[in-house]
Amino acid sequence: MPKNEIPGGVVHNLPDDLKKALDTTPEALATWMDITPLARNEWICWIESAKKEETRNRRITWGCENLSQGKRRPCCWPGCPHR
Repeated sequence: MPKNEIPGGVVHNLPDDLKKALDTTPEALATWMDITPLARNEWICWIESAKKEETRNRRITWGCENLSQGKRRPCCWPGCPHR
């Protein structure tokens, strides 16, 4: 993987909007790079499961805030059904 590439999950690829948010939030990116591919998969699936654009955007913002605080998984998420 190239040095500046941000990895996705086990099943899910990293969506562009989440990549942009991680690129602009160094603390969140640091946690993202430290968590497992399975954990990244959970974040991606949780974000992509939003039915409305406003919900998706809110999840990306909330997710980056939580990743910045060192949280490794989305809260209250039963897990990705695609693994």
